[in-house]
Amino acid sequence: MSLKVVDLPAADAGHKRNPGFPLDLDTVARIAMNRSALERRANTIGARRAIKKQWQAAWLLKAVSLMDLTTLNSDDTPGRVERLCAKARNPVGRDIMENLGVGEMDIHPAAVCVYHAFVSTAVHALKGTTIPVAAVSTAFPHGLTPLETRIMEIEASVKAGAKEIDIVIERGQVLTGDWKGLYNQVKAFRKACGDAHLKTILGTGELATLTNVARASMVCMMAGADFIKTSTGKEKVNANLKTSLAMVRMIRQFHDETGIEIGYKPAGGISSAKNALEYLALIKEELGTAWLQPHLFRFGASSLLTDIERQLEHNATGHYAADYRMAMA
Repeated sequence: MSLKVVDLPAADAGHKRNPGFPLDLDTVARIAMNRSALERRANTIGARRAIKKQWQAAWLLKAVSLMDLTTLNSDDTPGRVERLCAKARNPVGRDIMENLGVGEMDIHPAAVCVYHAFVSTAVHALKGTTIPVAAVSTAFPHGLTPLETRIMEIEASVKAGAKEIDIVIERGQVLTGDWKGLYNQVKAFRKACGDAHLKTILGTGELATLTNVARASMVCMMAGADFIKTSTGKEKVNANLKTSLAMVRMIRQFHDETGIEIGYKPAGGISSAKNALEYLALIKEELGTAWLQPHLFRFGASSLLTDIERQLEHNATGHYAADYRMAMA
């Protein structure tokens, strides 16, 4: 079969990294989110149109290229990380790619995301590829160790070869309205990252209100974050569409006011191909097609790839494979 290629901009050439801006508390104070309106809008995403056949396959291949392939378990081992990196090298079976008529395409995830302890393992396992390693740092997932310790962890991850750093904010700073404290910490983390890109994890399920989510998003962007990310995946409530709307609308506002494009990463609980398509629709409709590139949008995912690969095989052959045939690590 022949896929209809998704027509997207090809590269991040010319993308200007967020330099950071002064903290504007008046702007932060004016931010307010209407939960009911966001819920109504979220309910329309993916409901107005269905993507089928070769178009669905093309979008799912795009989703694979936007994925941070992740293992963040307490029982992680070097062997598991090496197997995950092997999967990153060949995320979709060659037989499936050939059956889809795209065997020549170089499809791989945007990054492999691991704990600091496994950065060097992942870097070695991905040698010879262009796949970067992302490290979760700053006392993931709670972010409550001394600031100096968190900064040292970032510096150690960068030294070990991490090209991206996913940090966690102190949720208490948001809940108490300590915007200056949050700004200063994220700014310090950005400095410690150097050339490595900074993703700030808000832990949205623990921020109480969507207005808090939106305000925290804006403060992190002012402080120099390259990405804002929903969750660690360890909270009771992780990524969802209404929270994503609050965050991407802050990204849109920030871009309108500064001209700087900030990336968005939903994470936690995104495990089905259908859900991935909903997020792609959200980004396309709210931020535009140009945001559907790895330097501006990521999925934080551990099990999502398995379902996408199953859907792609069904698209190619008419049959679903068992999960165990597409093991991750």
